[in-house]
Amino acid sequence: MNEALQKELAGKRREIDELDLQMLELLGRRARCAQEVGRIKASHGEAGYPYRPEREAQVLQRIAGLNPGPLPEGSVRQIFREIMSACLALELPLKVAYLGPAGTFSESASRKHFGSAPLLLPQISIDEVFRAVESKHADYGVVPVENSSEGAVGSTLDLLLAHSLKVCGEVPLRIHHHLLSRAENFGALRRLYSHAQSLAQCHEWLNRKLASLPRVPVASNAEAARMASEDSESCAIAGEAAAELYGLGKLASNIEDNSSNSTRFLVIARHEAGPSGRDKTSLVCSAPNCPGAVHALLEPLSRHGIDMSRLQSRPAPGGMWEYVFYIDILGHRADAPIAAALAELGERAGFVKILGSYPVGVD
Repeated sequence: MNEALQKELAGKRREIDELDLQMLELLGRRARCAQEVGRIKASHGEAGYPYRPEREAQVLQRIAGLNPGPLPEGSVRQIFREIMSACLALELPLKVAYLGPAGTFSESASRKHFGSAPLLLPQISIDEVFRAVESKHADYGVVPVENSSEGAVGSTLDLLLAHSLKVCGEVPLRIHHHLLSRAENFGALRRLYSHAQSLAQCHEWLNRKLASLPRVPVASNAEAARMASEDSESCAIAGEAAAELYGLGKLASNIEDNSSNSTRFLVIARHEAGPSGRDKTSLVCSAPNCPGAVHALLEPLSRHGIDMSRLQSRPAPGGMWEYVFYIDILGHRADAPIAAALAELGERAGFVKILGSYPVGVD
């Protein structure tokens, strides 16, 4: 390396070292401010819920809008997500329940939303995630609610109706499936482990590339990866987190049939989220079994100019040929037009349950 190059690089490295020191000092100042926020809230009797989803959404929206580059918006959001996660842990470490085991997409969604600082608690079922939050064993829960290819997760919808917990956030997660194995090539493979849903999402690719390979459905993709890690003649369909957790190589990447495949997760809590300025409200309601009943339910939303982003019908628990309707609308329940529309809806529907208003998730 010539002397001129060494001199030029040394100058830039000194500048980077100085910037790192400045950032470290600023991070310390920010952390101390976060501790002061906790102290102030505690002095006013509001220390119970240090995590405020609307506040964190506002911070991330503002930072992303001010980003001058060259770092992409996603990287900036991720960096500040981790900063806020670490600062919040100084105030009160969070416990987050999710559908386990470790290495699942539910874990990835939890880390995307809460960062690395919280203690993540894997649960054996979606029902157990709800129980963990309701019993205060966990502060928050992360559950899948719909997939862009496979549709709604019925058990989550039923549990939202049955429990008193509130939705305080959503996490859209792009789903990329990889073929993982200890083997070095397709020829060494004798069996494939995967969750049934992932087999369906990769059906065409598997038919083209591994049509004759026996497919073994298992409880989760993380379990598939674990089994493949113990068997050099097997492979698994799973995500990046499972590959890292079990030290598996990728024989093929992004093998899902739909390149835009994504899953939407909900964050459940014992408290509601305040308005962030860019929100969504989820609710469930019923209609009498008569002509025009559904139109009557939706008419107040239309008249008040409410944007409905989702309408899902599902059989009512215990009712023969009766249905409930899950509805997502854009805006917060505290917004005047939405409050007026919901009041009218309550007069027309057999029942209405507001599942929660929460910041719109960012893909």
